[in-house]
Amino acid sequence: MAQRNEVRTRFWLELACGVLGGALFVVTLAWSEWIEVVFGVDPDNGSGALEWAVVLGLLAVSVDSWLMAVREWRRGLTT
Repeated sequence: MAQRNEVRTRFWLELACGVLGGALFVVTLAWSEWIEVVFGVDPDNGSGALEWAVVLGLLAVSVDSWLMAVREWRRGLTT
């Protein structure tokens, strides 16, 4: 008998957050000036501290979202 993997909507939200966070992480690493361009402000006066904080925050969001999505996927396999 084949197993059905029924995942909740939560899985798709966590997956989307992981993908979006990962994409923004890569964009910020490659082109850190996008923050100033999009928002029109330079809160760190060119030091780059804000960009590095954003990179670390996006990395944390991405990894956490991916781990929660994997946990939710495995939960779907056992039900």
